Amino acid sequence: QSQVVESGGGLVQPGESLRLSCTASFDLTRASIGWFRQDPGKERKRVSCISPTSDHKKYADSVKGRFAISRDNTENTVYLQMNALKPEDSAVYHCAASVGCATDDPADFHAWGQGTRVTVSS
Repeated sequence: QSQVVESGGGLVQPGESLRLSCTASFDLTRASIGWFRQDPGKERKRVSCISPTSDHKKYADSVKGRFAISRDNTENTVYLQMNALKPEDSAVYHCAASVGCATDDPADFHAWGQGTRVTVSS
């Protein structure tokens, strides 16, 4: 089964930054890629999404102005730059593929990876 691989998580202090990466052994370049986060016992929520050519990007209100999504199709990788991190950003972050960014429903995304944990704490 095709899966993406997320990396880049870690433990940081409030106000610091992290860059997450999402890559795969299969071609991601024609897919829209969404970044989601999930706290234990809570539903998975999308924080950002990017179209195949990067012309469309979407952000959840909670991360607008702090997070930036980008992709390098030559590297088959999508990034999530997270700045000014807050404790409430702590979660397991997942990326997944879809045909578009119009929907933020996790059910419309596929090829989920295991995720990478982000912990923001002083």
